[in-house]
Amino acid sequence: QLQLVESGGGLVQAGGSLRLSCTASGRTLDTVVIGWFRQAPGKPRQGISCISRGDGDTYYAESVKGRFTISRDNEKNTVYLQMDSLQPEDTATYYCAAKKTSPGSWTEYDYWGQGTQVTVSS
Repeated sequence: QLQLVESGGGLVQAGGSLRLSCTASGRTLDTVVIGWFRQAPGKPRQGISCISRGDGDTYYAESVKGRFTISRDNEKNTVYLQMDSLQPEDTATYYCAAKKTSPGSWTEYDYWGQGTQVTVSS
């Protein structure tokens, strides 16, 4: 059974950076699609980035393109989300998730982490 654990959230000032980690057990991450999602209070969950199996093609939502970078370390079985130029509107709980199907949509994710809070102060 694949289990995901996020870490790296915290409080940062606007313009700052954080790196989130999503560490897996039970399955190697290069065999699944890993996505990062976020949910702010009162708002729907939003898919923001994902990395495909194998070659690791990356995808980004427009709201984070150019500021966030997703990457994978196969030796550590960890996927990272480097977040730069953070803004108050990036404040949310961030989740990583995994699925076995294609990365072409934000749906069909079967495995989820518990989430990590990111708060950006102005």
